[in-house]
Amino acid sequence: MKQEKLISIFAMAEMELRRIRHDPVEIFTRAIQPILWVAVFGSVMAKVRAFPSTGDYVTFISPGVILQSSTFISLSYGIMLVFERESGVLKRLLSSPMPRSYIVIGRSLAGALRSSTQYIIVLVAAALVGAKLTTDPLDLILGYFILTFASMGFTAISIVIASTLKTRERFMGIVGAITMPLFFASNALYPIQVMPRPIQVISFVNPLTYTVSALRTLLVQSSLYIGSDMLIITIFVLVSMFIAIKLLPRIIE
Repeated sequence: MKQEKLISIFAMAEMELRRIRHDPVEIFTRAIQPILWVAVFGSVMAKVRAFPSTGDYVTFISPGVILQSSTFISLSYGIMLVFERESGVLKRLLSSPMPRSYIVIGRSLAGALRSSTQYIIVLVAAALVGAKLTTDPLDLILGYFILTFASMGFTAISIVIASTLKTRERFMGIVGAITMPLFFASNALYPIQVMPRPIQVISFVNPLTYTVSALRTLLVQSSLYIGSDMLIITIFVLVSMFIAIKLLPRIIE
């Protein structure tokens, strides 16, 4: 039974990898914006020394930019479910003997794998413009897995959004409305200490804050002290998936 569960979950992830292999153009076009964030915005802000406490600013924002790009792709994944609902594919899938939890976990992993492609692209771009990131293979590998794990939570949120909205236009409108606020209300671009007090409160409940913190600890400080961040990320992923599992049947109503 456990083997069948794993096969069902990884089959969805493998299907997503095949889609990426057959259509890699989207991956690179998605990377244009984060590369500009690092190369242009990061370089300009470093020259004006807007945040002296961050040290090298390009290095400081690189983990946050990686996550911003990945988060947007994860949150956009639900549009595929909207298409599948309209074509009837999703109804047939939900009518199969496969438990809905398998569907949510498998789709969340698929979306996370798609979004994690930004990790390598943005890391390379950041290094080329002078970001001082770790070269330790363990830190780099752990960073990739943490990004993928956190992206599963954001993909689950995307499934929740797709389950409650009936049109593609509304879906993309909601995704656009929450992606940038999550990004700016985190420690991706600046330290929490410089934020206005209300934004600081939001940042403390923002899962991006803890994911950026874990990536920054690994990739910039080359440290493994990420236990508290991982605890919050794990709670976020589990809660997001639980809600997605509960709401998934609504997508075909």
